[in-house]
Amino acid sequence: MRRLPSWFLSHGSPMMALEPSPARDFLAGLGNSLPRPRAILVVSAHHDAAYQNGRATVTASPAPPTIHDFGGFPEELFAMRYPAPGDPALAQRVVDLLAAHGLAVAADPERGLDHGAWVPLSVIYPDADIPVVQLSIASNASPEWHYALGQALAPLRDEGVLVIGSGSITHNLRAFFTTRPAIGAPAPAWVSDFTAWVAGRMEANAIDDVLHAVERAPHGKDNHPTPDHILPLFVAMGAGAHGDNLHAKRLHASTTYAFLAMDVYAFGEESVAV
Repeated sequence: MRRLPSWFLSHGSPMMALEPSPARDFLAGLGNSLPRPRAILVVSAHHDAAYQNGRATVTASPAPPTIHDFGGFPEELFAMRYPAPGDPALAQRVVDLLAAHGLAVAADPERGLDHGAWVPLSVIYPDADIPVVQLSIASNASPEWHYALGQALAPLRDEGVLVIGSGSITHNLRAFFTTRPAIGAPAPAWVSDFTAWVAGRMEANAIDDVLHAVERAPHGKDNHPTPDHILPLFVAMGAGAHGDNLHAKRLHASTTYAFLAMDVYAFGEESVAV
């Protein structure tokens, strides 16, 4: 199998599993752009080592359960399951790769897939027949740490493993809950200015700027009051980088609920063919 790119997905609201939107339509065809991976490794914003006493973990269950880590949504969403198999051998490979780079991580034989993983995967690979392993972020660690995490995972791309960072290019839930805009409401300037800046710095291969987008981009703090949803982007960047070149490609840009930009990026030399 040829080397796979790495992806960053903005997973938006859990309702993407049910509601039509431009982002959902795009993701529904995204899986056809690549050879079928033998397994998927997802780094989700909702699996955070900072809340596990700093212990980074990778799921090692052969049959990871579907986690409904949200509230206030329709029962139809809670009834959904994504019964993809796990891959304990891949989990151990992740542990070994990270240990070789001085990054401590432990296998967790019980944890399942949170909605940052199963919601977008249910759209991209609805048959749930590709093994999935999930790795935690650490919101108390630096952007550079997450980029290094991605670099350590890069060999997986030559082993048929699709590395996905799942977060959101913008994520201000206070703004959403204050106004509760319609799903198709246009983005305010403070959202679109941020995403345009990130896209421009990606195109310029300005890695350090992107890693510090929250501090340097216009309205960075407004779009990311907490860092958790941008950190998976840095992992995907590191996994796809070749030397000091990201080979970044913005595959999709849209907005749901005004404040949730749904940008999708591919990284690696292979991204140009996507």
